Amino acid sequence: MGAGHGHDHGHTHGGPPPTGTAAAAYKGRLRIALAITLSVMVAEVVGGVLADSLALIADATHMATDAVGLAMALMAIHFAGRPATERRTFGYARAEILAALANCLLLLGAGGYLLIEAVQRFITPAETKGGLAIAFALFGLVANMISLSLLVRGQKESINVRGAYLEVVADALGSVTVLVSAGIILATGWQAADPIASLVIGLMIVPRTVKLLRETLDVLLEAAPKGVDMTQVRAHILALPNVEDVHDLHAWTITSGMPVLSTHVVVTQSALDSVGHEKLLHELQECLEGHFDVEHCTFQLEPSGHAAHEARLCH
Repeated sequence: MGAGHGHDHGHTHGGPPPTGTAAAAYKGRLRIALAITLSVMVAEVVGGVLADSLALIADATHMATDAVGLAMALMAIHFAGRPATERRTFGYARAEILAALANCLLLLGAGGYLLIEAVQRFITPAETKGGLAIAFALFGLVANMISLSLLVRGQKESINVRGAYLEVVADALGSVTVLVSAGIILATGWQAADPIASLVIGLMIVPRTVKLLRETLDVLLEAAPKGVDMTQVRAHILALPNVEDVHDLHAWTITSGMPVLSTHVVVTQSALDSVGHEKLLHELQECLEGHFDVEHCTFQLEPSGHAAHEARLCH
C-alpha cells in the first residue's frame, strides 16, 4: 500500500502470529474434563431413569451438550494450531471463536428444552425417588468439581476454554440443585421440587450463555479488545515526538490472546529518514506494548498530506 506511493511506509513488529492459541496449553485438561463429563452424563441418564427424576435427566441433557461443546473446543484448538498460509494469513485461529459461538447456541437450546420439560412435569407429575437422585447427583457434583479445578486457570486466558468452563459451572450448579430437590422430596414427599429444580437449572444456563455470546460476537464483529481504550491509544501515539496525526486506527482480536492493531501515523519530515523512521517505529511499538498489551502491530508512517492520495479502500 505504502510502496505504491514511492515511500517506505509499511512496517510490522511482532512477527507472524503464533500458531498456538491461549487455549492450546489446556488441551490435556479439556480432554480429561470431556471424559469426566461423558461419564457423569451416562451415570445421570441411568439414575434419572431409575429414580424417575426429571432434574437428573435435565442435568444429563445439559451434560450431553457440554460434552459436544468440549469436543468442539478441542477440535477448534487442533485447527487453530495449524500454521498460517498464503490464503489464510492468520491460520485457523478464529476456529476457537466459532466453537465458542456454537457452544452458546447449544447452551441456549438446552436451556429452552429444560424449561419446556419442567412445565410439562408440572402438568403431568411423576413420583421421583429422592434417595437414588441424591446418590447420582452427588457423584455428578464431585466429578464436576474436578473438572472445574482443571479449567479454572485457563478460563481467564481463553474465550474457548471459558465457554467450556461455564458449561461445567452450570453442571456443578445443576448437581447442587438436584441434590436440594431430591433432599426435599426425601424429607417431605413434595414432588414439585423436581420440576422446580429443572426450571432453576434451565434459568442458570441462560445468563452465562448470553454473556459468553456477547464476548464472542465482539470478537467476530472485530470490536476493540477488552482493556484497550482506543481514545487512550490515539492519545499515547500522538504524544510521541515527531507524530503529527493518527488515522485509520483499528484494533481487533483474532482469537483469545491474539489482539492486533494497525494504524497510519502522520509524522514530521525529519522522522522519515532511515534513522528517524526506525527510532519512531521502536517508540510506537514500546508505547503500545507497555500500556495496552498489544504485541502484533502494523504501522504505516507517512508525511503530512499523504492521506489525501490514498485509495478509498485504504480508509
